[in-house]
Amino acid sequence: MFDKVTQWIEDNLDRTMNFYPPYLGAGVRVREMSDDFRYVRVEMPLRFYNRNYVGTHFGGSLYSMCDPFYMLMLLKNLGSDYIVWDRAASIEFKKPGAGTVSAEFALTEERIEQIRRLADENDKTEPTFHIDILDEDDDVVATVEKVVYVRLKDAKSQ
Repeated sequence: MFDKVTQWIEDNLDRTMNFYPPYLGAGVRVREMSDDFRYVRVEMPLRFYNRNYVGTHFGGSLYSMCDPFYMLMLLKNLGSDYIVWDRAASIEFKKPGAGTVSAEFALTEERIEQIRRLADENDKTEPTFHIDILDEDDDVVATVEKVVYVRLKDAKSQ
């Protein structure tokens, strides 16, 4: 039974992510996720429960809307022969966020192949991704940097 539930969640990841407790609590919504897991777009409106003391978006919520996606996208696109983990992250706030903010995540075939090649040749790789969080006027509210660890599962045994 557990395997069937897990498979249903995976098959419906775009919808189930909206019910992930940290996202539900912060108001983060996955608005678009491509079937090949190479593109994701998320939004977060400003609400009483995700604003900070001065009435703008809480920084932790801004970061959380970017946290899992590149790891998930690489897991789905590299396949089960690879170990993929978040390695490091940082966020730089550019201006106060108000209204609805959004972020997009994209992986090209070329980037996926580059990561696969580097992991195969060097036993591991740590690609870096930069994500701009935009307000409704397309101004950058914050930039998130994510470093993801990728290696072949059997690389340690070689």
